[in-house]
Parts: sequence; structure tokens; C-alpha cells
Amino acid sequence: MERSIVNELYGQGLRVAVVEVGRVVEGPSPAALTAELTALVQKRTVEDFPPEELRRGVRALLRRGGYHPSGRGKPASEYLAQAAREGRFPFLTALVDCNNLVSLESGLPITMLDGARFGGEVVFRFGREGERYVFNPSGQELDLGGLICTCAGEVPLGTPVKDAMAGKVTAETTSALAVIYAPQDRISAEALRGWGERLVGVLRLYAEAEAIELSVG
Repeated sequence: MERSIVNELYGQGLRVAVVEVGRVVEGPSPAALTAELTALVQKRTVEDFPPEELRRGVRALLRRGGYHPSGRGKPASEYLAQAAREGRFPFLTALVDCNNLVSLESGLPITMLDGARFGGEVVFRFGREGERYVFNPSGQELDLGGLICTCAGEVPLGTPVKDAMAGKVTAETTSALAVIYAPQDRISAEALRGWGERLVGVLRLYAEAEAIELSVG
């Protein structure tokens, strides 16, 4: 399915790399992916990561709509780096581990969603006042007001902080849509395309991904 990608926040400093995967196999991570991710996690345990300039840039981007990125609401990339330093990094499934590998390499937050949840349009916009979604099996909700949202049409499914349960990949996932969020004043289009290509590469290698399209804008 051909989709249109509408970045309503380009003028607010948001640059995105969108990776659309037509066919993918979700399941346990292969040993080689676990080994590569483990090595990177160990490297990050003794590093101040993401670099301060990038960390500030991502947080400033998230503040553009009025969101406050701190505490449990910090960018997902910061959460992963902190989890590595504290020895509690999550090892999950092939798609999620591919996502987390590239996020922990780049210092950028990445959303990984089930492609079947999207129709013909992917929209990036700020969350509206009162807009919320459930982000974990316990039923906890994330307030989306002022936060950058990845939407299937009008329906928000992902953010640079936490993704909606309704959009997350599962054992039944056969297609996927990933988004790398970046601040324009810190990451060039060329650099972001490089990270998009890196994600494409690990998805091909570790999740049998096929029919992939990469868009940057």
C-alpha cells in the first residue's frame, strides 16, 4: 500500500525518517542480534550517552508543543541509555531489539509500530489537549497534549516517549512502520537518512524484513 507521509511539524524543527516494511517476521531475537545489542549495552554502561548537545536538542524539540520531557516522560532514547547504565536494559523481540539497537547507537528516539494499523496516511502532529492513549498492559495512559505524535490518519499511535498499546508490534505482526525522530538543528537530512539505512539493514539481517521503503523529511 502506498502511503502519504505528512509532517505537519517540519516548521517546528522535526525531521523524521520513516521506514515502511511490507513483510517482516516478528519473534525471538536471533543470537547474533542479542550479541550485538549486548556488546553495545555494555559499552554504554560507562558512557554519558546521548551526548549532551544531542540530548538537549531532542528535549528542546519535544518542548516545542508545550510538552515537558522529564522523569518518566523523558525521550525513549534517554530511557534506553539510562537502562543500560543501570544494568536493566530490556531484551525483548526481534523488531523491538532492532529498534533499540539503532536508538542506542544514534541517541535518537525511535517508534516501532504494526504496519497493519496504518491506512493511506501517516501524519506527524502535536497531540491535542485531552488526547491520551494506553501505553502498557497495566492500562497506564500517556497525556499527549503538546507531544509529537505519529498518527494513522487522525489516530495517534506513537510518540518519541512511549507508543500506544494499540499500535505496538506483536507476535502476529507481519508488516511494520518505524519512525526515527530528530531535531533539524542537530541532525541533517543526510545524517538521518544514514540512521534510516542502518535500521533498514538490521531489520533485513535480523527480522527477515522485505519490501522496505525509506523516506526522510
